[in-house]
Amino acid sequence: MEGAAQGNPQMRRGYSRDHRPDCKQVVLALVVSPEGFPLAYEVFDGNRRDVTTVTEILDVVEAAYGRAQRVWVFDRGLVSEQNLETLRARQAQYLVGIPRAQLKAFERELVTGDWHQVREEVEVQWVAGPGGDEGFVLCRSALRRAKERAMRERASRSLEAELARLARQVETGTLIEEARIQRRIGRLLERYPHVAALYEIAVTGPEGARQVVWRERADRRAWCEAREGAYLLRTNLTEADPAQLWAQYIQLTEAEAAFRTLKSELAIRPIWHQKASRVQAHILVAFLGYALWVTLKHTLKRAGAGLSPQQALQCLRGIKSGDILLETTDGRTLRLRRVSRPDSRQQALLDRLQLSLPERLGCDTECSGDSAIASQANQGVADLS
Repeated sequence: MEGAAQGNPQMRRGYSRDHRPDCKQVVLALVVSPEGFPLAYEVFDGNRRDVTTVTEILDVVEAAYGRAQRVWVFDRGLVSEQNLETLRARQAQYLVGIPRAQLKAFERELVTGDWHQVREEVEVQWVAGPGGDEGFVLCRSALRRAKERAMRERASRSLEAELARLARQVETGTLIEEARIQRRIGRLLERYPHVAALYEIAVTGPEGARQVVWRERADRRAWCEAREGAYLLRTNLTEADPAQLWAQYIQLTEAEAAFRTLKSELAIRPIWHQKASRVQAHILVAFLGYALWVTLKHTLKRAGAGLSPQQALQCLRGIKSGDILLETTDGRTLRLRRVSRPDSRQQALLDRLQLSLPERLGCDTECSGDSAIASQANQGVADLS
């Protein structure tokens, strides 16, 4: 939100996913169907943490749509042991992502487990839980692994280059005090936290002959390589196919896409309103706009258009209507409202969607004069055309 927003108690400062801690915000929880169609939303205070919203989301959805045998799918930001206990108390079925730090407990399965291919670049395996009432789906993505490996290697190269620069400064006597050298090393490790644990760094030698030496720990590098591209799901659907569970979890990308669309294409932010009622109205309009957006997306998909909603709207944006004003001989004006002709690309899209454009919008009108004069003018225009 822009401004102090003193009249809206929901606007608070909290964790900003847009890296705008200078602005107050509200937290929007969006509920979508597996196809991505928005079903409901709730607006919370801006300092509300994701993990504290689960109970309210359960209450809202069950009040609106009943306690059906649905599967609750949450990402890591909404998962805690307390929330899982709440789901179990409601006898709800759940499929949730859990922090990657817990992958360490599945090191053997990562290295030697029985993987099953679900897509060309994705493989999964089922790991039974200790009590039998829960289980884990261990997932590994080749594309994600390549991305994480490239990020790690880039960070390692940068850290080693910074360490080499620091070592030269120590050798040439630019840096002498060990405390200053250690502080520089600490700042470098803070700058590259993802690879900091892979290195052992030491300052050796007496004053005047000190050196900065480092080595990469092979055991930690091996574990880092093993976990790259891997993530973990937790569920009480112990009889389900792990491939099917993975497909259900990936549906979260529809919710993530919803927020990207709301922020970018539909421009839900920045919000300039200050009163709570107007902010709520602004969000409602964006929510309705997103419902239309998803409807257009599925319409395009069924038609085989091969375009996103944004691409389709950009394509059709060149079709316009315009008014032709004709002066009659007695000083009166006739208004003719016409639609421009689509080009070949626009016409192809319209054909796919089974839409046809009218030649005119509404009825031709005269700005002044009676119908007889308008009729004569129309005849004159027909003759000219």
